[in-house]
Amino acid sequence: MWDVIIVGGGSSGLPAAIFAADRGGRVLLIDAATELGGTLWVATGQMSAAGTRLQRERGIADSADAHFEDVMRISRGTANPGLVRLAIDNAADTFDWLMDVGFEPLPDHPVTGFGHEPYREKRYYWGAEGGITVKNVLVPRVEALAAAGRITLKLQHEVTALRSNADGRVIGVTARDAEGTPHDFDGRNTVLATGGYASNPEMFERLSGYPLYNAAPYPFSQGAGLVLGEAVGGYLRGHENVFNNFGTLYNSETYPARSLGVVETFPERREPWEIYVNANGQRFIREDIRSVDAREMALMEQSDRRYWIIFDQAILDAAPPIIVGWSREDMLRAFVEDGPAFSSAPTIEALAERAGIDAAGLASAVSGFNYGVLTSNDFFGRTHAPQPIGSGPFYAIRMQGSSISSAVGLAVDDDLRVVHRDGQPIGSLYAIGELLGSGQTMGKAACGGMMVTPAMTFGRLLGQRLPVGNA
Repeated sequence: MWDVIIVGGGSSGLPAAIFAADRGGRVLLIDAATELGGTLWVATGQMSAAGTRLQRERGIADSADAHFEDVMRISRGTANPGLVRLAIDNAADTFDWLMDVGFEPLPDHPVTGFGHEPYREKRYYWGAEGGITVKNVLVPRVEALAAAGRITLKLQHEVTALRSNADGRVIGVTARDAEGTPHDFDGRNTVLATGGYASNPEMFERLSGYPLYNAAPYPFSQGAGLVLGEAVGGYLRGHENVFNNFGTLYNSETYPARSLGVVETFPERREPWEIYVNANGQRFIREDIRSVDAREMALMEQSDRRYWIIFDQAILDAAPPIIVGWSREDMLRAFVEDGPAFSSAPTIEALAERAGIDAAGLASAVSGFNYGVLTSNDFFGRTHAPQPIGSGPFYAIRMQGSSISSAVGLAVDDDLRVVHRDGQPIGSLYAIGELLGSGQTMGKAACGGMMVTPAMTFGRLLGQRLPVGNA
């Protein structure tokens, strides 16, 4: 009989195993992959925590209350306040512990953030190798505990079912090994830490309401924990918080696909010369607005979460290349090669036809933008518009809103117990990490560090709190 069975060896399962084992618990850690680490292999590994030792050393006065207020502000109140509070109140202890065991943030950290809506205080941290930096701290500790006989590892084992008694309490799991042989494992408590569904096209489209465009997520993010939890009476929540980024460059018609490059739509780093239009040819956002959240929310309202970046030859010649690391020659080559994301034509009407944009709408948008340039009175209030979109050839780059995370997740209470729809907990079953859904700790927004840090924190808390030994 195991004290704790942990299903999933990623950012939440690893701390859960470490802390339970450190207390003398009999810990079984099961993962379907060939090696530990989970999404830390591909994640940016961004963390946020207030009241940390590093902040104090650098003269930064911060508090969990201020962090909580920021998350609820950025999420517009859509995040789960109970889980956010649990994560944030305990985040500093998690981060301090991580540094104690070897984590090294970048030298200038913490920062307020970039790429997401910024915090009001510097509480945002990550390492030189992103999620790998975190993985390289956690995995060796688990492996050392396993070598000492304090954690039992079962890699390449897929948990196919949770086993329950007549009262509905979960008493263990059934797992299939690499040869397909099933094994039953008995446990006092079971913790699901299997991650999300961001690599499962069918589940992603069913739960998120749009196709899985992005091939970047961790390949074992197949939604296994959602299926396991539902099978014993749990339910899913967070559909209202489905979210996308402000577009990725996929030069493909077959999805999921890999990004071709990074298109610089952050005006803080490159002011826009171009305009952004939807399938109707209409501008839908002030291109130089500083709020990434405003851009992301605007894109969610567009058909297929898709837009095109429109410009002419004069802008191509004068502006810094919009694709990071590309030269103008690289840009021209992409249009000559004529991939599905790159369209060019001698006239606006022909460009619209080639790109799949409404021609009348695009002509009107270009005319309106040019009027704003000439009069310094843009219809959207844009202030950076160095020159009009004048004469051909004209160019369009197609951008696609997508996501690398899973907004919908398995419902838990504020003690991380998996619950029925009526709120009653399922005995001896817990869930942590992305399995809960990004919409719980970030809401319908991207709140910096509010996936990895809550995952580690929730894992740490369960590892410290679940009964072990004779307790």
